[in-house]
Amino acid sequence: MFDEIVNRSNTHALKFERYKEYKEAIPAWVADMDFKSPQCIIDALKKRIEHGVFGYTAVSDGLTESVINFIKKEHNWNTSKEWFVFTSGVVASMNIVCGMLKENESAITTTPIYPYFLSAPKNMKREVTAVRMRETENRWSVDFDEFEKSIKPNCRLLLLCNPYNPGGTVFTKKELLKFGEIALRYDLLICSDEIHADLVLDKNVKHIPIASLSKQIADRTITLMAPSKTFNIAGLQSSFAVISNEKLKASFEKSMGHINGGVNLLALTATQAAYEGSEIWLKEVKEYLRENLKLVQEFVQNNPKLRLLKLEATYLAWIDCRALNTDAWRLFLKGGVILNDGKSFGEGGEGFVRLNFAMPKTVLKEVLARMEKVIQDVL
Repeated sequence: MFDEIVNRSNTHALKFERYKEYKEAIPAWVADMDFKSPQCIIDALKKRIEHGVFGYTAVSDGLTESVINFIKKEHNWNTSKEWFVFTSGVVASMNIVCGMLKENESAITTTPIYPYFLSAPKNMKREVTAVRMRETENRWSVDFDEFEKSIKPNCRLLLLCNPYNPGGTVFTKKELLKFGEIALRYDLLICSDEIHADLVLDKNVKHIPIASLSKQIADRTITLMAPSKTFNIAGLQSSFAVISNEKLKASFEKSMGHINGGVNLLALTATQAAYEGSEIWLKEVKEYLRENLKLVQEFVQNNPKLRLLKLEATYLAWIDCRALNTDAWRLFLKGGVILNDGKSFGEGGEGFVRLNFAMPKTVLKEVLARMEKVIQDVL
C-alpha cells in the first residue's frame, strides 16, 4: 500500500510548488506524507460530495465522540465534549493563544523549533524568549535550570512542542511534570502542540498529554491536536483545542473571535472517518515509517560527517551536518534533494537539515543515494 508512488505533480501540492524551478529535485521537506490517506476517509469524502450541498456545517456529537474515544484509546486521556474547540489548524490556534496575552506580556519556548512557535507571538506583537535544546544521552532534551532562569517577569505563556519538532523527542512524564511545576510556580499558561502525538515510532516510548497529568496542570493548559499529520489530511485544515478550564476556554474563544470561521465540512467529514475507521491503517503506516527510519539511520551511520540523535516520534529526521563545513541545505539541493534548512527553526538550527521520510521506500532510497553522492563529492 505505502510502496505505491502517487503522482502529486500538477495537483498544486505545496511540497512541489514551493521549489518548482528545481524540476528534477525530489521534495522531502514540508511535513505531509506521500501516501494516500486511509480508504475510509476517501470513501466518506466521496459520499459527502455526492450529497451536493456544501453549506455551513456544525460539529456533530458523533464527531466529538469519535475524537474522545480515539484520545482515550491512543493516549489514555479522558476528555469531555465540553472541552473541545474545533479550529482550522494548529498554527491558527497557536496565534489565537498568543493573542490571549496582554500587550506587555511575553512567551517562552525552546529552540530550534517549528518556526511558527517563534512567529506566532511576534504576529500578535508579543515578545518570545527561546531557550536552546540540549543533547543529553543521545537525545534532544531541555536544560530546565536554564529554562527557568530565562523566564522574564512579564512571561505568561509557555509554548510546548510534544512530540518535539524537530528532533522527535517525546517528553517523559518526569520532564512534563517539570514543565508543569514551572508553569505553576511562575503562573504560566501552557499551550501544548501535540499534533505529532499519534506518530510515536519508538515502541518503548509513550506519548503523554501534559494536561492529563493533574487537574492543576490541566487548568492552565490548552492542548492542540489534529488528525492532519496522522492521516495525511493537512490540506483539509482540521484541528481542535482541548481546554478543560471553562474560563480558559472562554478566553480562547474570545481571542479566536471571527478569525477562525469554523472548520469546513469536508474536514469534519474526514476527521470523523479517520478517528472511527483508520486504526489498522495507522498501525501499518507507523510500521512502514519505522522501516524508513532505519534506512535513514543506516545512511547517517555510513557517513561519519553526519549525526542523527534518537528519534522517538514524527517522520522528520533532524540531521546534524555541521561537520561538512558547508551550507548543507544548498549542497543537497544541488544534488537534487529538497530538505528543510535548519536555520529556519531558530537559534541552534544552523548546520542541520530536516528530512521528511514519509515516502515510498524506492523514493527514499533515491533521496539518500543523491545525498550520499554529494557528500562524497565534497569530502
